[in-house]
Amino acid sequence: VQLQASGGGLVQAGGSLRLSCAASGRTFSYGMGWFRQAPGKEREFVAAISWSGGSTYYADSVKGRFTISRDNAKNTVYLQMNSLEPEDTAVYYCAAGTNSWYYEGDYYGMDYWGKGTQVTVSS
Repeated sequence: VQLQASGGGLVQAGGSLRLSCAASGRTFSYGMGWFRQAPGKEREFVAAISWSGGSTYYADSVKGRFTISRDNAKNTVYLQMNSLEPEDTAVYYCAAGTNSWYYEGDYYGMDYWGKGTQVTVSS
């Protein structure tokens, strides 16, 4: 599976961006997640969605502002980010897992990772 993230950029605080993650190479039947890593910090979970799209999970820091969704016909997962804050500045990565799960604020079991896309929020 190859994952290609796109949609990052520079935005002012309060603005919006939509990230996309296009998957290719195999049947699109994975749980998908978005993670981010800010300079000098460890990578952290942002949001995840089950294969069917019926279950979604969010980090507390983005609940109510970010929305994850997927279009299996297009093999694409999206992350709509609204009310962006400077603290959201990071490289955002998408990931896929065949047997992934959510537990206590994190998402586990990712088998494939894409290259990141930079999101910068100016104050």
